[in-house]
Amino acid sequence: MFNKKTYMNILLLYPKMTDTFWSMSHLLKVIGKKGSYPPLGLLTVASLLPPDWNKKLIDLNTCFLNDKDLAWADFVFISAMNVQSVSAREVIAKCKLHGVKTVCGGPLFTHEYESFPQVDHFVLNEAEITLPLFLDDLKSNKLQKIYKTEKFANVFESPLPQWELIDIENYAYSIVQYSRGCPYLCDFCDVTTLFGRIPRVKTPVQIIKELNAILRAGNSDMILFADDNLIGNKNVLKKELLPELITWRSENQFAPGFATQVTINLADDEELMRLMLEAGFRHIFIGIETPEEESLIASRKKQNTKRELLENIKLLQANGFIVTGGFIIGFDTDTPSVFDNQIKFISESNIVIATINLLKAPPGTELYTRMKKEKRLVDKFDFDENMSNILFKMDAEAINRGYRQVLKDVYSPEKVYERAKKFLNYYSAAKVSNPIKRRISWNDYLILLRIMIFVGLLGN
Repeated sequence: MFNKKTYMNILLLYPKMTDTFWSMSHLLKVIGKKGSYPPLGLLTVASLLPPDWNKKLIDLNTCFLNDKDLAWADFVFISAMNVQSVSAREVIAKCKLHGVKTVCGGPLFTHEYESFPQVDHFVLNEAEITLPLFLDDLKSNKLQKIYKTEKFANVFESPLPQWELIDIENYAYSIVQYSRGCPYLCDFCDVTTLFGRIPRVKTPVQIIKELNAILRAGNSDMILFADDNLIGNKNVLKKELLPELITWRSENQFAPGFATQVTINLADDEELMRLMLEAGFRHIFIGIETPEEESLIASRKKQNTKRELLENIKLLQANGFIVTGGFIIGFDTDTPSVFDNQIKFISESNIVIATINLLKAPPGTELYTRMKKEKRLVDKFDFDENMSNILFKMDAEAINRGYRQVLKDVYSPEKVYERAKKFLNYYSAAKVSNPIKRRISWNDYLILLRIMIFVGLLGN
């Protein structure tokens, strides 16, 4: 088969996300978008494939997979995270039924490839290293089942994503990635297993090229820097990237704002805060996890300990950042008081959007290894946001009852409005030389109308 064709038809397929905070499914219908953010990994993989091959990308969060797409493809490349496992299994089974070969990669398969016996080939870890090995073997007609590596990729060699494969207007955010890796060792996080503890960063030239490519691809009001911790290498960030972003913004009158993930110690660095705001960062996600110091220590979330978390959050808000906070319930050290403590902390933090989850042990984490050793893992688990794969130390019924109470309280319209009002009292628009400007469009009026309908008239 492979010797007779000088090119291939490659279908790049992104499975559907379950209904989680990150999928933003309920928000999307209000803002008139189909997906939260594009599949950056597959767009990058497309650029690593031979340029003369035919490529088609289907994101199941924005469109459907048809039988004719599978009939067209020589290979289906699938990339997925844990929250996409259900959809990934369905797609793999459908490919098998239609006799098309699958090539799978991404965090889900890197950690659990043994759980997917129907997959033909695995290209694991970072594709900049393992995909060329697959392509070499494909050329010589001696493909192996698994391609993996212990090495980390040189991100300087990461190519420009192929934005022409998608309609960028379908998404709420556009997306770039500046760094891979994180210096911290939170026991419930798999980032260091996947990408290491030493952050590897792209050059400012690479990032500016990616931003310009996004602007050429279509309108974008917000660009997500999809780093697990943007400030993992603060010195390089301050010295190299942020000054270039500030210059780029000054040259683009309607440059989009930026969102990203950081750690709470951003509040310790006035210069870094100032540069990030000047560069256009406003929305930041921070894993607060819990106000319980004992739980932070036990989970190795050391960057959140020995500090006044509430004061740090309010300082960030007062400087011009809009903080989204991540919170977790179910640590071994949690007691029945944790539910009221979480409610109280979230209320006092003025964080309008708070994500509250039960503790989970993703494969590849220290927590997963410990839970497996203690025989406390649930066998069948699809990373449903309201469930866990851990047998908690606290009574399961008490955990679930308390968790539901936290959700009910924090997400009640009255409490959301109360936090929003307090946030606006603390928040101070960033005093920068080049404020974020955006054009008002007819879609903005449609969004307002949808809010009135879905929230005001149809909301419960």
